[in-house]
Amino acid sequence: MFRWTRWWRPALAGAAAMAAAAAVAAPAIAEPATTVSYPAWASATRYRGLAFDTCTAPPLAAMQAWGASPYHAVGVYVGGQNRTCSQPALTSGWVRAVSALGWRLIPVFKGRQPPCGGKPTDLKIVPAVAASEGTWAAGNAAARAWALGMIEGSAIYYDMEHYTPGGTSCRNAVLTFLSAWTRELHRLGYVSGVYENLNLGARDLANAYNSSSYARPDALWIARYDGSRSLTGWAGVPGSRWAVHQRAKQFRADFAETHGGVTLTIDEDNLDAPVATTAFGYHVTSGNPVAARTGPAGAYPTVTTHPAGAALAVVCQAPGSAVGTTRVWDKLTDGTYVTDFRVDTPSNTGYSAPVTRCRYPYQVTPGSGLSQRGGPGRSYAITGRLPGGSLAWVVCQQSGTRVGGTPVWDKISNRHWVSDHYVATPGATGFSKPAPRC
Repeated sequence: MFRWTRWWRPALAGAAAMAAAAAVAAPAIAEPATTVSYPAWASATRYRGLAFDTCTAPPLAAMQAWGASPYHAVGVYVGGQNRTCSQPALTSGWVRAVSALGWRLIPVFKGRQPPCGGKPTDLKIVPAVAASEGTWAAGNAAARAWALGMIEGSAIYYDMEHYTPGGTSCRNAVLTFLSAWTRELHRLGYVSGVYENLNLGARDLANAYNSSSYARPDALWIARYDGSRSLTGWAGVPGSRWAVHQRAKQFRADFAETHGGVTLTIDEDNLDAPVATTAFGYHVTSGNPVAARTGPAGAYPTVTTHPAGAALAVVCQAPGSAVGTTRVWDKLTDGTYVTDFRVDTPSNTGYSAPVTRCRYPYQVTPGSGLSQRGGPGRSYAITGRLPGGSLAWVVCQQSGTRVGGTPVWDKISNRHWVSDHYVATPGATGFSKPAPRC
């Protein structure tokens, strides 16, 4: 992007396998908000704060040295035909080690570029087949992210470089490509992000925000080198679009900075947006075996048990029934839950960083937005509002007042609930896995 314009499961057999699967994919359920098919083990992660990105992922020693920097997230290029820098450090082992240090990762894919933009040497989008090219790019990106340990629920950002505004054919090719990118990532269980220059691409995406012709990405990352970190006040992008933990800005580029005695040449970013989800390694504490259940409570059925000392790969943490001194439950990479009381995470009474909360974001479908209420029903007081197309970051679901064809309500946070009828979850009339019951 930029300057060069710039352990948990085995990888898929390859990009070819995913591209073949995409060829028979069902059409999007709804436009512009398409549903995300999260598998049982998925969870989305969001990050708020400063980040940096470099053309080549820094070695682990550099990431350790930069631990005291103001940055706590890093953009990494996971693939793409136009990725120009080698990535000797970027392995699944590096991802595990850097994540364990507390870093959040922002996966970036730089594939085909606009037919009227990018560098002259870039591989370009072919307008006649832009949709199939976007679908292939999403499948390839998901396969590469998965191989690195960035599991479903992760956001992957497409690096679409600058192009000349005003050309209908070029604009439509880019929008068609990115629409297919979003639909396929959603089908594969990933969150869709797009990186574009504010004046040379992002405005076209914003103008198509409510278009029934294009699937809308979940997050927008702009380039605007004005030195301002602000995630609002973007010219041509109304504040109601990508408004709920859906924005990132690259505001300074190509400069050297030193931390811990290590100097890197970086671009600087500010985020309030979805990033990659990775698993963290812990162990079952001493004592009896611990039950792994289908949900975060003792009432859920047991799937298997893990003996004392067994290694566990924890994806996220969720509230549930009390066990010992905690109500926290850990979701594992097979989609089951174990009580955190029997896992050697840092806290045995609450949540433990760097593990994140279990969340499942879906887009709000009404263009006019959606009211949040203090409980799962229309009789509860209004406690907020989500704009159209914003993300409802679902924590759990519960039955309540029937709206449309469903009694399901989605809990976003304490005292913030929305009717599932207005959210692009896969369960049009019932509960949507993998969100647990509240």
